Amino acid sequence: MRVSVFVDGANFFFMQRDGLKWFADPKKMLECIENRYGEIADAFYYIGKDAPPDARQQAFLSALPEMGFSVVTKQIKTIYDSKTGTIRKKANLDIEIVLDMFNTIESYDLAVLVSGDGDFDRALQLLKARGKRTVVISTENFIATELRATAGRHYIDLASMEAQIRK
Repeated sequence: MRVSVFVDGANFFFMQRDGLKWFADPKKMLECIENRYGEIADAFYYIGKDAPPDARQQAFLSALPEMGFSVVTKQIKTIYDSKTGTIRKKANLDIEIVLDMFNTIESYDLAVLVSGDGDFDRALQLLKARGKRTVVISTENFIATELRATAGRHYIDLASMEAQIRK
């Protein structure tokens, strides 16, 4: 089976830092997916990038291709909320992920989404309608109810992979 992996980097980071309280090795995660499902046709890692990136972020971005990922970046935007006086940083790559899922649809049989973002629910429904298998890797409290429902038995809790992928 040909597998494509789509990693929502921001969601993946926060589920590890704030949910699991441990970090995964992305290369080990790819190996675990490949061992379970078959040959990885493509693996994409989507991540916001500071301008210029700090040394740690640049080191991580540079390491991802060595781990087997194609890296898709977008500059992080600073958003100021004048009502609350708060500042948020954001680089939404959802559309890039969905476009790549459909632009590469002929190269895979199974799409593995590493994210819990409910915005991907409709994309997974449409992939299934086109005969593609889907798997969602996320973790409890970081997966949207509708995405969890669409994944059904094809949901993997990242916590269950800890022994194989923890850094």
